[in-house]
Amino acid sequence: MFRRGFKTSSEETALKIRRKLGLAPHAPVDPAAIAQLLAIPVLLLKELSELPDEVRHRLMQDHSDAWSAITVSEGNKHLIVLNPTHAPTRTNSSLAHEIAHVILSHEPSMMFVTPKSGVTLRTYNKEQEDEANWLAGCMLLPRDALVHIRRRGLTDDEITADYGVSPAMFRFRINATGVDVQASRAWKYRSTPRP
Repeated sequence: MFRRGFKTSSEETALKIRRKLGLAPHAPVDPAAIAQLLAIPVLLLKELSELPDEVRHRLMQDHSDAWSAITVSEGNKHLIVLNPTHAPTRTNSSLAHEIAHVILSHEPSMMFVTPKSGVTLRTYNKEQEDEANWLAGCMLLPRDALVHIRRRGLTDDEITADYGVSPAMFRFRINATGVDVQASRAWKYRSTPRP
């Protein structure tokens, strides 16, 4: 359960980001552009030259399915590291999720320093993870985009190509927002004869 007003605030944040980027409310947005707007560097794991080869190999080969993106923080500075082995749709979702944690100023429920590198990694509690998932979904597919997609009758392939999200993410957002239910009610209302 989200705190009161959180969903509305998330939609407003998504639209505010689009305005700052000079995009229409329904336009697709690249999460990398959001990171750039917020001055959050984003790197692929292979770009971390100081990371020992053994660690890089384990993260990209042995444990590739266990992580998609991580935020490394030092004070108020953040760096997001992406797993380059994942599909672009998963990468977009994961990047938006990590950005959401930063936007929401989430305090980690656990922080630990990796012994060899001294890098600080963070983990979050379920409530914060749910909030980051919701805001990430709003950033990628705000309500205006969902309505626009439905009006245009886009297929799953077109949604993936235009918005860089998986069909599962689209279905989650369309169901969670009730856009289809509301559109159906509006259509029934408009088609009902008036006395």
